Amino acid sequence: MSDQPRRSRPRTTGKPYRRPQKDPVRILAFEALRAVDERDAYANLVLPPLLRKARESGDFDGRDAALATELVYGTLRRQGTYDAVIAACVDRPLREVDPPVLDVLSLGAHQLLGTRIPTHAAVSASVELARVVLGDGRAKFVNAVLRKVAQHDLDTWLEQVAPSYDDDPEDHLAVVHSHPRWVVSALWDSLGGGRNGIEDLLEADNERPEVTLVARPGRSTVDELLREEAAVPGRWSPYAVRLTEGGEPGAVDAVREGRAGVQDEGSQLVALALAAAPLEGRDERWLDGCAGPGGKAALLAALAAERGALLLASEKQPHRAGLVAKALDGNPGPYQVIAADGTRPPWRPGSFDRVLMDVPCTGLGALRRRPEARWRRRPEDLEGFAPLQRGLLRSALESVRVGGVVGYATCSPHLAETRAVVADILKQHPGAELIDARPLLPDVPALGDGPDVQLWPHMHGTDAMYLAILRRTA
Repeated sequence: MSDQPRRSRPRTTGKPYRRPQKDPVRILAFEALRAVDERDAYANLVLPPLLRKARESGDFDGRDAALATELVYGTLRRQGTYDAVIAACVDRPLREVDPPVLDVLSLGAHQLLGTRIPTHAAVSASVELARVVLGDGRAKFVNAVLRKVAQHDLDTWLEQVAPSYDDDPEDHLAVVHSHPRWVVSALWDSLGGGRNGIEDLLEADNERPEVTLVARPGRSTVDELLREEAAVPGRWSPYAVRLTEGGEPGAVDAVREGRAGVQDEGSQLVALALAAAPLEGRDERWLDGCAGPGGKAALLAALAAERGALLLASEKQPHRAGLVAKALDGNPGPYQVIAADGTRPPWRPGSFDRVLMDVPCTGLGALRRRPEARWRRRPEDLEGFAPLQRGLLRSALESVRVGGVVGYATCSPHLAETRAVVADILKQHPGAELIDARPLLPDVPALGDGPDVQLWPHMHGTDAMYLAILRRTA
């Protein structure tokens, strides 16, 4: 006999061994979900380079890219619902299921319950993915669980796994609409009650938003952007154009050249409202005190240029200040970009006529675009942002001259980040007053009782931006 060890061979089971079939679309979707989970990455930052690499390799066409995008975003948006369904189909707590296995199960659940992919194809494709990325042993577990998931449609599953609305309305909405319970509660408070409003909002959070462009004045025009395929005018901003079929912004010449940008209409309206606020006296120096990554600053700088005013764009993080400089490059009027802490500014008090403070926040107003944020944020995050938000608004009021105006904005509708901050600072600054922001957004409906403004995805088709306009009186 030879002394050489025998090579191990797959054990025969009556069926020949078959190599797993690699599916580039589902492998890419899995890689994106792992990046979101392992690195706390955002899908809107992770997915584009993965898709670009796949296209360059020849593995992907447009339909493949669309399917991969739907699998990633659909799975993230519905993660809470799918977790509840999967939990009903496994014999252990979900926290004991390895995260990569749970990602494959969630992708499979989305194909079964959230798309028109046939049941057999959804299960078999998910099992093949599991064989490639997890191994044959775990693939058997995935197969068993997804076959249980496939026994019912989504509505039937929700009847089984969600508590009734009458027994626990917040938990019912959390499971049915895939939001953490605390987020449901906070959004409901901000809306002021009523079942229809909260359900409409939660449903809107789970819809794929259109891509919205901004034509930066003096650099591009709406007419130029409307020549793009499937482009239509914005609803509220005179500078907005919507790509109704999810077009690729990078393919638009004006965007690629920096003359236009990708910017939600809510963000555009905040900049337009500040620029339209009535002033007493000169109108020469504007400040964007939290300018990164540069969308609002670019629009403000262009509006300032039309009046011969200068914009100072300040951003604490140097790398984000670099993004601001890139966005403003080519602005038709004077501007300056600096890296500075807005709570300890290097400029003198009373230096500016208009100040925008779009403060860091939980981002609960942009859950359509960053669905993973709803699972990443915690109620205690509010306590971390609170001192910074108040410090920035306090600094803004000190930075504006008497008679000048300050815009306080957040991409969050949470009352602790909006009205509570403004109310606290007004108590500390008797020389400031709220002015009615609603007339500054002409033709925009459903702006509430004022004087501040809260935009909503389900009412306005925008991110849930909040805006208060304050005037310094002394």
